[in-house]
Amino acid sequence: MALPTIFVDADACPVKAEVEKVGERHGIAITYVANGGLRPSRDPMIRNVVVSKGADAADDWIVENARENDVVITADIPLAARAVALGAHVLGPTGRPFTPETIGMAVAMRNLKQHLRETGESKGYNAGFSPQDRSRFLGELDPILRRALKSATAS
Repeated sequence: MALPTIFVDADACPVKAEVEKVGERHGIAITYVANGGLRPSRDPMIRNVVVSKGADAADDWIVENARENDVVITADIPLAARAVALGAHVLGPTGRPFTPETIGMAVAMRNLKQHLRETGESKGYNAGFSPQDRSRFLGELDPILRRALKSATAS
């Protein structure tokens, strides 16, 4: 099995520097996917993909290119569900892992919150990104990458 790739849903991703740091340590290629606004990198292990402005263009590109055992970083619950279905390791920028066991509840909660916003029951404010979120992300990313690499070398 090929080495895993890290795919980052890069529009407004607050943990790009952390992904690069951990990816470099493990020698794993990183692909940032966004509608625009990506900074070029001289690092040969980093690839930037700019997709059209369509609502789900970045999500679709990631799902079409990610494979089983790749790592997907996203806060987008529908994308997380699609990536989990592929067999990818999925992690939110707050350090929340999405797994086959947890993705159903995450989708249900997202749908409930969307319904509450649409009916005016909720203003839909999201909590700000905190230093604890960044720390939790780093704490989760390393073991996920270790599992992905172990799985790749075991095949």
